[in-house]
Amino acid sequence: MKFGIIREGKTPPDERVPLAPEQCVEVIEKFPVKLQVQSSKVRRFKDEEYKNAGIEVVDDISGNDVLFGVKEVPIKDLIADKTYFFFSHTIKKQPYNRDLLRALLEKNITMVDYETLTDKNGVRLIGFGRYAGIVGCYNGFYAYGMRTHSFELKRAYLCEDRKEMEAELSKIKLPENYRIVLTGSGRVAHGTIEILEKIGLKQVSPAEFLTQEFNEPVWAQLQVNDYVKRKDGKPFTKQDFYNHPQEFESNFMPYAKVADMYIACHYWDENSPYIFTREDAKNPDFKIRTVADISCDIDGPVACTIRPSTIKDPIYGYDPQTESETDYDNPSAITVMAVDNLPCELPKDASRDFGRELIDKILPNFFNGDPDKILERATICKGGKLTECYSYLQDYADGKE
Repeated sequence: MKFGIIREGKTPPDERVPLAPEQCVEVIEKFPVKLQVQSSKVRRFKDEEYKNAGIEVVDDISGNDVLFGVKEVPIKDLIADKTYFFFSHTIKKQPYNRDLLRALLEKNITMVDYETLTDKNGVRLIGFGRYAGIVGCYNGFYAYGMRTHSFELKRAYLCEDRKEMEAELSKIKLPENYRIVLTGSGRVAHGTIEILEKIGLKQVSPAEFLTQEFNEPVWAQLQVNDYVKRKDGKPFTKQDFYNHPQEFESNFMPYAKVADMYIACHYWDENSPYIFTREDAKNPDFKIRTVADISCDIDGPVACTIRPSTIKDPIYGYDPQTESETDYDNPSAITVMAVDNLPCELPKDASRDFGRELIDKILPNFFNGDPDKILERATICKGGKLTECYSYLQDYADGKE
């Protein structure tokens, strides 16, 4: 079998790769494959790094059976009759990628979407969420420093790697009793917690967060049952919430009245209640003034996230009274960090983390018969047709919805 690593062609360019140079060597040693890397001037790992590791770098990647990328492949670059792995952003019927799905079908491409690679229990096996949390948390403190003019962190994307970025954490100065609250418990939250622990901040329980005073900065992680409740007052059950989210309402305000910073790491369904609304943010008791919205749902559960920000321009201010954008250091504003492509700021580290999961959890299924049907379930289309699991996309592909 022949594997190929394609160059990223989407604009703006993405510097990440699915496999770092040393991981390509590991793949060749571990599996019965040949591997080539397509030459690129974009990626953070340079061609020379792959060549120095003994990996063949070529311009024409069409001689390979399976092609691995990161972002959507431009339609003009798709090679017919190949198997592709990348984030297609089609499974939610995203309008901007309808033509991409059509092209995959027309070109007889077998498409495996990283987002749909799950274990038998439906748990995602691979992604960049951890590094979204790592960089997003770091950027949250960058936002606080810029808001208060108390310190300035070097931007993560200007750091060579995570090690250099973490060296900047010593600059962070927070007041006593400064309180940080975060929502979420998945990959993103775990990455966020890595940075909070690296800074040396104390974790407290949600109950302690609400009721106690501290002589040092603290943080609390909220689970779903901490920040939402049933409208009818009945006991909370997670399964009930997942099945009937419309029957629940936010219970976040008690935390918003005592927290200084909020880090959003949760997954949000459009049928779920907002975490806090624009009316909530107008409440005189609403204390939060720095928000790192890593989840970044625009005009969604976090009222102050009115647009995504960018790596080059990562923060803006939200004026709760006018419900509009303002200067990020306006004392009455909420300073918002809502970068929606955070892992791109540390492309080498994020790529290595992603490559580790690809090698350990995905690639073995090419050679062991795919016993848990991991590859099979994640295949969106094959042989010019949508697979059974993704047949719901047919009207989307046909332009009927």
